[in-house]
Amino acid sequence: MSFIKKLILFCSLIWACATTTFALAEGIKLRQIQFEPIEQSWVTNASYQIDFPNELTEAVKKGISLRFVTELNVTRGRWYWFEEKPISAVKYIKLSFQPLTQVYRVNVGALTLSANTLEEALVQVGAIAGWQVADLSALDNGRIYEGSIRMRLDLSQLPKPFQINALNSKEWNISSDWYAFEINPKIRPLAK
Repeated sequence: MSFIKKLILFCSLIWACATTTFALAEGIKLRQIQFEPIEQSWVTNASYQIDFPNELTEAVKKGISLRFVTELNVTRGRWYWFEEKPISAVKYIKLSFQPLTQVYRVNVGALTLSANTLEEALVQVGAIAGWQVADLSALDNGRIYEGSIRMRLDLSQLPKPFQINALNSKEWNISSDWYAFEINPKIRPLAK
């Protein structure tokens, strides 16, 4: 093989590796999670890093609202029956862009947050703080439970033409992996 062919092959290999690495960086990744008892509730705090592909960035800038869903499950295995699922919670977060004011809006329940850039808005979408998922009595003292959490873009909430496009494109299917963690509630004095 000539030197020029080897050089072209080497450059194309480097380019392919670089674009693959960039493509893998897009999506949703869990940075940290806390699951703890606060007052009379089990509370979850989580932080996700969200990186949008170009196609989703353009869709948001054109006024398409994106809805994210965070799912949390707490289970306890039993040898004699199916798993017990004492906690199953879902949280919805909506991201939209207001073209007239050039401001991004993040709706979390009744709370509306504003951001000047998409990066700021994605940080707000990925920050889950003080999410009360269950009463303190939902988990028994001294038993070991397994929790799992993930965040994903809810494709069923997109307008119908975009749902069809989303089924054919990997760029629209962004989701974090299920992250499993162990929960061991300590012995607590019962409230009187």
